[in-house]
Amino acid sequence: FSEMLVGSGSLAVIMSIAGGDIQASHQPVRSELRERLRKSHKLGLGMASLGRPGYINLGHDEDLPAKTVDAMRERAHEVMDAAAALGVTYFDCARSYGASEEFAASWLAARPEAAAMITLGSKWGYEYTAGWRVGVPEGEAHEVKTHTLAQLRRQLAETVALLPSIHLYQIHSATLTSGVLDNAEVLDALAALRDGTLVPGLPRVVPGLSVSHPQPPAIEAATNLSRGGAPLFGEVQATFNLLDQSAGPALAAAHQAGMLVIVKEALANGRLTSRAPPSEGLRLLRLEAQALGAPEDALALAWVMSHDWVDVCLSGATTVAQMESNAQAVRLLPLQPELVRRLGEALRQDCDDYWADRRALQWN
Repeated sequence: FSEMLVGSGSLAVIMSIAGGDIQASHQPVRSELRERLRKSHKLGLGMASLGRPGYINLGHDEDLPAKTVDAMRERAHEVMDAAAALGVTYFDCARSYGASEEFAASWLAARPEAAAMITLGSKWGYEYTAGWRVGVPEGEAHEVKTHTLAQLRRQLAETVALLPSIHLYQIHSATLTSGVLDNAEVLDALAALRDGTLVPGLPRVVPGLSVSHPQPPAIEAATNLSRGGAPLFGEVQATFNLLDQSAGPALAAAHQAGMLVIVKEALANGRLTSRAPPSEGLRLLRLEAQALGAPEDALALAWVMSHDWVDVCLSGATTVAQMESNAQAVRLLPLQPELVRRLGEALRQDCDDYWADRRALQWN
């Protein structure tokens, strides 16, 4: 499985990254992704549930009756086809999303006409350790976080071997306590990646980061980081949805500073869909969606996209039907401000409670 993920030609890339010179430069970074994506609508496709047989989304197991690598590659391609047909131009992978990068690479190889239209992002820092299993024994983990320079170099080599046209490379699950935002050698390497000097022959790649709870301090720190006289990060990806709205002010400030803002888990891993246990807030969401002639997942996504500082909102679809349902969010825009306010007040959850509930979700 690991050989499949690395792909041919990776040894040369690994050697280049391991020995590459890290130099400072003064190239702009924050406008590039916005310019590339500005003509697209806000919906993107996240590959977390498509690249591996197990994930924490509600109902993930029933969405994937066949879980072999070949069957999941076929499913991923079907969903990516549907997404592209619906106007989605941003795909979000990660080294820890199983074979997500390989699936994206094989999809692009079979559809060369799509390459110019698609913007690719991936992440480093988590390593996939589940070995294509839905569940792992006690004491093992599905993924392991390591935010070191050695991990960056190794995983960047693996990513570039599969996706040489990568546009965005994100630290996966950065927090202040992980130490990565204080790691000078990692930050210098990311600046070299930004400036196109880290790997000979590799074009400039925008460095970004995804964040985990507590999100605002990491977002604020990353917004203010610079190297070589220029901002280091061009993008931030964070959880923001009707339940956990806590990252909103920090994300708005990051957007104001010029960073691209990508929202993940906009449906709270299924907790804002028909699969969630009933609640008064979800009843209101369903009624408001029915009044608009749309499913509740589409309205929940449209609520996120109605914030003008959101540049991309990721669908986490595992089926074509889910992708098509999620995409109905685009036709609902812009939501009326009163509806945005009403839904936000009715469904808002305490941030710590939200993340405690997320930790309790089972891999399936």
